[in-house]
Amino acid sequence: MSLVLRGGRLPTADGTVDLLIEGGEIAQIAPAGRLRGDEVVALDGRWVIPGLWDQHVHFTQWAQTARRLDVSGVGSAAEAAELVRQHAVQDADDGPIIGFGFHDALWPDVPTRDLLDAAAGDRPAVLIAGDLHCSWLNTAAARLFAPETAAHPEAAVLREDASFAVTTRLAAADDETLDRWAQDAGRAAAARGVVGVVDLEYGWNLDVWQRRIAGGFDSLRVEFGIYTDHLQPAIDSGLRTGTRIPGTEGRLTVGPYKVITDGSLNTRTAYCFDPYPDGGRGVQNLMPDELVSWMSLAAANGIEPAIHAIGDHANRIALDAFEAVGCTGRIEHAQLLTDEDVPRFARLGVVASVQPEHAMDDRDVADALWPGRTERAFPLAALHRAGVRLAFGSDAPVAPLDPWIAMAAAVSRSRGGREPWHPEQTIARRVALASSVRSELAVGAAADIAVLDDDPFGCSLGALRSMPVAATLLAGAFTYDTLR
Repeated sequence: MSLVLRGGRLPTADGTVDLLIEGGEIAQIAPAGRLRGDEVVALDGRWVIPGLWDQHVHFTQWAQTARRLDVSGVGSAAEAAELVRQHAVQDADDGPIIGFGFHDALWPDVPTRDLLDAAAGDRPAVLIAGDLHCSWLNTAAARLFAPETAAHPEAAVLREDASFAVTTRLAAADDETLDRWAQDAGRAAAARGVVGVVDLEYGWNLDVWQRRIAGGFDSLRVEFGIYTDHLQPAIDSGLRTGTRIPGTEGRLTVGPYKVITDGSLNTRTAYCFDPYPDGGRGVQNLMPDELVSWMSLAAANGIEPAIHAIGDHANRIALDAFEAVGCTGRIEHAQLLTDEDVPRFARLGVVASVQPEHAMDDRDVADALWPGRTERAFPLAALHRAGVRLAFGSDAPVAPLDPWIAMAAAVSRSRGGREPWHPEQTIARRVALASSVRSELAVGAAADIAVLDDDPFGCSLGALRSMPVAATLLAGAFTYDTLR
């Protein structure tokens, strides 16, 4: 079965073309009207680009987010508690209240156990921070999800590993429900032109994705990450980064080995050279020699390291580890860098896996917590000029799984009509698009394609952020379609 996409436009190219798709690949590209196939779909001058990738997501948590109480817009602990109280009154269910999205770094008050107890009573309530690095629990929730803290009211807010443990327990819904939500999230991503994700969800995701794909999940390619707890079992199973998992029709691939070396900006745990206003410098989750040891084990067995590093000191340690091990890989986030470390990414062959929308979410917090340093924060232009390969993602649910949002943030450094934040770090649209794809429109390439209703290189910044997608194809099959 062959398919012709007729009369599409390629960005920056003149005229219109046909694309012939056979066997899941682009078989021919020719001037419009010249190619024939079993099925012909008219594009009517729409723009054609390679399908998009979100190269850092927590997919199960993203799939759950729409079902959780949205506390992203609150400006204080009291406001967050009031939303919980209202939800408890309106929702007669006695199950846990789970909220997502708060950012407490600039709150004028403190999130306490008593405050959340008064709002939810004996009903468990857990609010997860928008950066995923801390959680606020009431007493009932502490007894259920973090019993070791239940008798310690001062431990209302859990950070880093303690918080990750809570969010992992919260994910323990039945497989059928989670898989249905994942199916919905996959279709929504395809509607935005997405053909693949790098899933860095916590836990062991091979079995999860094999089950989902066997159950009919067919909208995305998935690379799944491996964490330290599962590194040796992965090695023993012969898993290697880039290996396609049999029986998944090429949709499931082994991804990187993920290590979290520090915390986050909003949680004040990103590890920095200079102190935060409260005098702290963040946290180190493991010592440099430990990092080198684990990375060496992974690299020696063909598993590429992907190192979470947000603070400038954490990034220095991660780059030092790549240099000591002598392998390539990725640094996830790279939010604050020293000037001397920027060119090291290129020299060491380390990809900067970055999330441009975080700069829009965090600009005010960064100005408050990293004073005098924000010219080195989210330095996309500096990285690009230094020859560093950028890979864009969302860190969903921290930001929406929508590459157009990431590209618009990288190109404009602005959102909601505000003045651009450090506009010297904006990048060109062609660079943003190249950082959001993994293939090209070329003969022999996989037919992973997005069809757009607007010109991504010529439209307004507002239109870029909300780019209308007409169709998405994965290996030549429509995963989203408004054309037929």
